[in-house]
Amino acid sequence: MKTADEVRTFTVEQDDDGVRLDRWFKRHLPQVGFGTISKWARTGQIRVDGKRAKPDDRIAAGQQIRVPPGGDAPHKRSKVKRPLTEDEISQAHDMVVKQTKSAIVLNKPPGLATQGGTGTTHHVDGLLDAFAPGEEDVRPRLVHRLDKDTSGVLLVAKTPGSASYFSKRFSGRSAKKIYWALVVGVPEIREGVIEAPLAKQPGSGGEKMHVDHEVGQSAKTKYRVVDSAGKKAAWLELQPLTGRTHQLRVHCAAMGNPIVGDGKYGGKDAFLTGSISRKMHLHARRLIIDSPDGSKLDTTADLPEHFAASMEQLGFDPNISDATPMRDDPPPKSREEKKQQARQHAKNYRKSQRGPRRARGGSGGKPAKPKGKR
Repeated sequence: MKTADEVRTFTVEQDDDGVRLDRWFKRHLPQVGFGTISKWARTGQIRVDGKRAKPDDRIAAGQQIRVPPGGDAPHKRSKVKRPLTEDEISQAHDMVVKQTKSAIVLNKPPGLATQGGTGTTHHVDGLLDAFAPGEEDVRPRLVHRLDKDTSGVLLVAKTPGSASYFSKRFSGRSAKKIYWALVVGVPEIREGVIEAPLAKQPGSGGEKMHVDHEVGQSAKTKYRVVDSAGKKAAWLELQPLTGRTHQLRVHCAAMGNPIVGDGKYGGKDAFLTGSISRKMHLHARRLIIDSPDGSKLDTTADLPEHFAASMEQLGFDPNISDATPMRDDPPPKSREEKKQQARQHAKNYRKSQRGPRRARGGSGGKPAKPKGKR
């Protein structure tokens, strides 16, 4: 392989088909700054299939990109991979539920952060080097996230192209995510949609959200009650229609049924007495999303140990639900609603059978006499 001190030639792979030239550089030569790319383009030093090219030109699979020597910016050098321990490599591979050409699907355990932050050094993102051990291997990329204490399906893209594709599916809301949750109490309405705008709670440093009808961002969650244990607890399926921070947790608490173990939003009322675990009981059970190859990726993640144990203690059978996405039409009408609809239908029918009403007074109220010979 030629070094940065020599002219280099790259073949555009299928994964980069249709991307802008500057985006290709960001993916494959991130150490080259945009200013350098623009200068090379103006002076004709970058060539695509032997022709001059601009940064915003779209490239196609199979084309040859000529890159001149140099251009490396010291402050944009490629990140050096952190060596993983044997235990970390084992943990990464143990999380794998499914692999395809474009994705790795993980079952994230509760307590493991998706990404790093202040004081967080052990996280899923840091474990992804386990799937790209060589220096030339493409590192998988996160395309969505789960809260630290939420378990379940987490999709990781294998290539930059598939990362872009999956990100658009998530942002466009075509991906179907179904969560299982155990909540305190039982919702009065068994199936419906929670619509409550969310905003960062003042004074929490952005670490906590709350319902705010004035400045909050739109947030919608479909839910259905799968089963209940008397009035003590319920097993819900939740399908977020938007992707706000802590959305499911805040919506359940706002409904008066906090998720079991979620003291942040439910306070002391979020914990059940007895031997039920005090850990969070929120699990990303199923993900259905389109793949770049035109197929449908449909994956289910097993429950973590504490969640499965609580289900058993409450008498819930996981086999009675396959986490099917909820229908787009509203839930079935109650008997009273059906009666009201029937009465309205009968009223409209009777009205349609009546003749036209005559106007009061004036010649306009009398029918016109037919013209012609008598």
